[in-house]
Amino acid sequence: MHFTKLHGLGNDFVTFDNRTGAIAEEKKNALAARLCHRRTGVGGDGLILVENSETCDTRMRIFNSDGSEAEMCGNGVRCFAKYVYDTGIVKKERFSVETLAGPMLAELKVENGVCTHVRVNMGKPFFNRADIPVVGEGECQLQSLTALDRTFTFSTILLGVPHTVIFVDDVLGFDWQKYGAEIERMTELFPRKTNVNFAQVLDESNVLVRTFERGCGPTLACGTGSSSVAVCCARAGKTGRRVTIHLELGTLDIDWTEAGDVFMTGPAELAFELSLIHISEPTRQEAIS
Repeated sequence: MHFTKLHGLGNDFVTFDNRTGAIAEEKKNALAARLCHRRTGVGGDGLILVENSETCDTRMRIFNSDGSEAEMCGNGVRCFAKYVYDTGIVKKERFSVETLAGPMLAELKVENGVCTHVRVNMGKPFFNRADIPVVGEGECQLQSLTALDRTFTFSTILLGVPHTVIFVDDVLGFDWQKYGAEIERMTELFPRKTNVNFAQVLDESNVLVRTFERGCGPTLACGTGSSSVAVCCARAGKTGRRVTIHLELGTLDIDWTEAGDVFMTGPAELAFELSLIHISEPTRQEAIS
């Protein structure tokens, strides 16, 4: 089994060409959990599979590190685009990608035959609670939420996947991972759970973000999350419609156009390639922990 590991600003993915169907459908969830385990597997935030598409140039399937399948992933689609271009699966610098969240259009920046950056049309965000979903009626903008011992102001939208944006004055000044874990699983408010983004507005064009991803936990970067932060900040009047999102290992440029589409631009990098002969099952103690 030959795999490639790629990352977008540290958000890392084990990637396979599965166009032949070598990985059976019933094995994908468990395989993702095993491979993404950072002690007994390869390690990663998710498993990406390249599959054939009847409607687009190619198809991306993405599974979280807990084995659950995600509708889409912003950093993941950039890594996916780099992989299919660099390996010759898709021989165009502008192509469509089928995802569970709908088709995505990727535009590549190529240097010396290698993709370095990808601009992705993430589509249009949805604001109605029923579409996200969030319990209640109407839109979910600048609401109040209490988690553990703190009360936050938040907005939630759907941009491929549900994203909750928590507005804070100092992202790095508190244990955002603890609160992210609590908010993610508030199913009484978010029936399908939610991704949680803590956003500190630096000025009208720059926002500092940390993300706790649904099904993954804290990640170094999140493309759909960064895009959602940009939209929620603009709607709240905190920024303009074009912003730079500052993450732990770099930045993403987000442009929410007047037409309503959200464009994300950022890097995608190869981590390494390897032929995997065998991967052991986690021990009972590792599975418990």
